[in-house]
Amino acid sequence: MLEPSNNNELPAIPGKRYFTIGEVAELCEVKPHVLRYWEQEFPSLSPVKRRGNRRYYQRQDVVLIRQIRSLLYEQGFTIGGARQRIEGESTKDEQTPYKQLIDQTISELEGIMTLLDKE
Repeated sequence: MLEPSNNNELPAIPGKRYFTIGEVAELCEVKPHVLRYWEQEFPSLSPVKRRGNRRYYQRQDVVLIRQIRSLLYEQGFTIGGARQRIEGESTKDEQTPYKQLIDQTISELEGIMTLLDKE
């Protein structure tokens, strides 16, 4: 499974390098102020900040936000419990967010190959 189960209902993550806070809010179905709060609570969530302190999230950030959302909203974790779970996964397996990202990319590429084979 690429992402937590509830995230199958969320929109697919477009193949872009950077996303604005508004785009991430839509992709993850949370408000921008919630994303800013989660940045303070989850050290592993740190978007790139550019001119005027504007946040730009990368694909792995979006995957992480979806994990956090699932832990809090679907599985009933507290902020502290979700933080421990996320940090525990990253120390246990440094590649967890990257593995999900790679798995999702492979899945998307296989879909493209299927479409090309039909032509």
